[in-house]
Amino acid sequence: MTRKSKSPTSRSHEAATVESVRNDPVFAAEYLNAILEDGDQNELMLALRRMSEAFGGVQKLARSAKLNANTLYRTLSSKGNPELKSLRAVLRAMGMQLTVRPLRIKVA
Repeated sequence: MTRKSKSPTSRSHEAATVESVRNDPVFAAEYLNAILEDGDQNELMLALRRMSEAFGGVQKLARSAKLNANTLYRTLSSKGNPELKSLRAVLRAMGMQLTVRPLRIKVA
């Protein structure tokens, strides 16, 4: 009698992203930087929702950021438009900060 080997467990891209964000702060920062560089507001809100899962969910993140959970749910929705103050609080609760860097300018 031969046993069939079990196929590897698959997981969604979203689940893999959440796990990577949870386990690797450098990945999390680069993930957000890539979206800020090339993405739009909807992509940023989706990324922040995924990241909130990695940091224990919106309720826990709201407590850490000292924000109202209902407001944070609305802020992170696809139609959300976070104020700079809220965005900074959320990022700080995730152990990150918003920064600006110069574009690389080619010298002729």
